[in-house]
Amino acid sequence: MDMRSRNGPSMQLPDVKAAKKGPIMDAVATRKKNGRSGKVEALAVSPGRRPSREEAEAAVRTLIAWAGDDPAREGLLDTPKRVVDSYTEFFSGYADDPVAALDRTFEDVGGYDDIVMLRDIDVNSHCEHHMIPFIGKAHVAYLPGPHVVGISKLARVIEIFARRLQTQETMTAQIVAAIDEALAPRGVAIMIEAVHQCMSLRGVHKPNVATITTQFTGAFRDDIVLQQRFMALVHGGHAAR
Repeated sequence: MDMRSRNGPSMQLPDVKAAKKGPIMDAVATRKKNGRSGKVEALAVSPGRRPSREEAEAAVRTLIAWAGDDPAREGLLDTPKRVVDSYTEFFSGYADDPVAALDRTFEDVGGYDDIVMLRDIDVNSHCEHHMIPFIGKAHVAYLPGPHVVGISKLARVIEIFARRLQTQETMTAQIVAAIDEALAPRGVAIMIEAVHQCMSLRGVHKPNVATITTQFTGAFRDDIVLQQRFMALVHGGHAAR
């Protein structure tokens, strides 16, 4: 499975300046309310074209007005710029290739062939349904095959996928698939535990409810003892070999 084909760097968006003209929404939409006509900004976007920063900021101003406030109010004048700056950071993972992050590998590990694991990696992502954060921890392990990778690169892969609009289930599977593709390990194990603010702050209003996802491949999938060792390590224990 080529992870570069999934909502990442392979999703090439044309340069805004080079985008061809196509069916574009009218930049000004006219509405009637109580017998009066008014004008509201509309985002002008043709299919396949990435909106410009100016259009993104205009969209924020529209949301502010929709919420009931005045985007021209002094305290809100710079808010669209700040929001777009924040989104640039929140969703920076679309510009990065998770498989390329694992390109530099090593073969000489002195015969080591047991679990390599990173525990308690911070995860900060955004739910693709509500664009509200979910925050938690990831624990990932693999059994080396022909290659090992610098441990920071595993954390980097998790960061790349987290910096996209996600569901926790999809992100869990994507991380495993990227490690499988890049390293060809004998097995991969992952567990992500996160609290979704879309459940805490809205809807059912149930704070501090953890969502847990796991996935196992290769030897981890086939060997229950390896799964138990992984889970023991996640919880800080040291199961016997």
